[in-house]
Amino acid sequence: MTQFLPLTCPLNSNVFLLYQVALGVLLVGALLPLVAWRNNRLAGVLGAATALLGSGIGLAGAGLALLDGGVTTGQLEWSSLGLNLCLRLDGLAAFFLVPIFLLVFVGALYATGYLHFSDGSLQGARHWFCYNLLATSMTLVVGAGDSLLFLIAWELMSLSSFLLVTFDLADEAAKRAGWIYLVATHLGTAFLFYLFFEEYRLAGSTEFSAFTVLGNLPVAGAVLFFLLALLGFGTKAGLFPLHSWLPEAHAAAPSHVSALMSGVMIKTAIYAFLRIITFLPQLPPWCGLLAAGLGIVGALTGIALASMQNDLKRSLAYSTVENIGLIFMGLGLWLYCRGRGLEMAGTLLLAGALVHVWNHALFKSLLFFGAGSLLHATGTRELSRMGGLLRRMPVTGLLLLVGGGAIAALPPLNGLISEWLLYLGLLQAGQGSVGGQAFLFMFFAIMLAMVGAMVLLTMTRIIGIGLLGEPRTPESFAARESGLAMLGAMFLVAIGCLAVGLLPGRVVALLAAPLAVLAKGMTGPEPAALPFGPAWSLAGLCFLLLVVVLVASRYYHRLADQKITTWGCGFVKPSPRMSYTAGAYGQLAQETVYCGCLRPVVTGERKAELFPAAWQWLTNLVDPLLARGFTPLFARITALAATGRGIQSGQLSLYFTYFFVVTILLLGWAIFS
Repeated sequence: MTQFLPLTCPLNSNVFLLYQVALGVLLVGALLPLVAWRNNRLAGVLGAATALLGSGIGLAGAGLALLDGGVTTGQLEWSSLGLNLCLRLDGLAAFFLVPIFLLVFVGALYATGYLHFSDGSLQGARHWFCYNLLATSMTLVVGAGDSLLFLIAWELMSLSSFLLVTFDLADEAAKRAGWIYLVATHLGTAFLFYLFFEEYRLAGSTEFSAFTVLGNLPVAGAVLFFLLALLGFGTKAGLFPLHSWLPEAHAAAPSHVSALMSGVMIKTAIYAFLRIITFLPQLPPWCGLLAAGLGIVGALTGIALASMQNDLKRSLAYSTVENIGLIFMGLGLWLYCRGRGLEMAGTLLLAGALVHVWNHALFKSLLFFGAGSLLHATGTRELSRMGGLLRRMPVTGLLLLVGGGAIAALPPLNGLISEWLLYLGLLQAGQGSVGGQAFLFMFFAIMLAMVGAMVLLTMTRIIGIGLLGEPRTPESFAARESGLAMLGAMFLVAIGCLAVGLLPGRVVALLAAPLAVLAKGMTGPEPAALPFGPAWSLAGLCFLLLVVVLVASRYYHRLADQKITTWGCGFVKPSPRMSYTAGAYGQLAQETVYCGCLRPVVTGERKAELFPAAWQWLTNLVDPLLARGFTPLFARITALAATGRGIQSGQLSLYFTYFFVVTILLLGWAIFS
């Protein structure tokens, strides 16, 4: 047997110092733009420079910590308040810090070309304050070594991302999305407060190092903590059925912020969920099945809704729900296999889920950057108002094709690696099981394949409708290529997608550090189960070269061919009205595959008349859980809460009466108790 071994690298004794310096630079980067609030250009330079510098330093520190795999702790003392906050870096934290710092870096680079603010406004200072504060809070969430610092950073992360979602104050849809997000994230935080209060009651300390006492909990207590973590962190991660805030918020935010939120912010919840799992004793197998079941149902629901959206960013946001579902499916089945003694299969599933954390951060940020470039060029997020953009924006189109191929798990890109590990884990678990348990793993494998097919439908729809065909609007016809900063950021992420796909063995080797924290005592897979050696890389390079040659040959012959106009059945020139719309492309799947609750509501009826008048056929696609579940629920709660408004009469004498009655009741309770 072989195990996941770390790459050899000399230990850098200043890893923790690099992390602290990165935190300090990012925090300064949040404050400096406020000093230059009158000058948007200067505020942008200060904010972007500190974001690039801080994330670059942090990326170096996180990479060295991941290679080393050791544990480093530190204290943040605030003597005037009696606070002694703890920082902790280990293999698991470093694994999640790497994509955070990377996406903060490329997001800041992208923003320098994406954002344009009018003089005299506060938008530049406000944006970079929130952006760098979000980056600081995310790194603190992952590096926190005690629950108090964790909750402070968690709340800062929620508030700063809320301000970025509602950045366009004139957009009513953005403000609505922001409030939905704020309510959802604080409902999840309520479960976290209860979780950490219970942990403090049992451990007597807020430091994570003292939470090892939770390993002695009875089964009922361990299940309670597991459910609290699943609800609290699942809400932030966008796990089904707690995902309804995510498509609204990620679509409304600026595109580089959408990439940051979708790529890494929601992954901090996965990190925290895994951190809590490390403290708990062996969980019942049904806990793993619960997480895996929610994950695969969320993956199917998310990608189904993604395939029907006309809004490009909403489609990508629903795709994030799908990918989060795949990660939770892998984590849940890992917990199940751990409880059933299927160690090798469990390690493969855990490895697949962890690699998918990185992969999704890369290809989803690339897709959001590409969507932002299309929005920047055309002024719209509607797929049906785009078209013909590949000829006008060839570099952006090519990079979007890379992102689409990666998320569809096409070789030689990174999405294939994590899904391959998940399939290997399912097959390994199925071979080691009998009866109903073997059927269970076969069922998950079938569902995973179905998700992959629906991803192909979604991506071909986005690429085909948005980039190919004829321009459907004058704005699309006049679209021009993005600037160097935006293209540079997309290119860096695309290189990451290709590097992981071509060198998966190096990435899998980096799993040694987080697996040492999560899968103590679990053995690695058989050597033949991981075909990620030199032969894999050579085959990937040959395949990539073949694709490049075919595309170049087709482009050359297209230029050399003599253009002869053929008879077009009476049509002089193709019209955008002849091409598929975004809704028509997925109509067959909507009507034949998807369940009725996911189908859009159609309005408009064509009357059978001799001389029919003009008519409209409109579709309204809503999230079924939000429209039929959460919205009526909160409307009912609001109506019940409105009945209590009478106690807020505004009369000072009535408020003094309240104080008097409460004081008497408290005195009576103190006396008789």
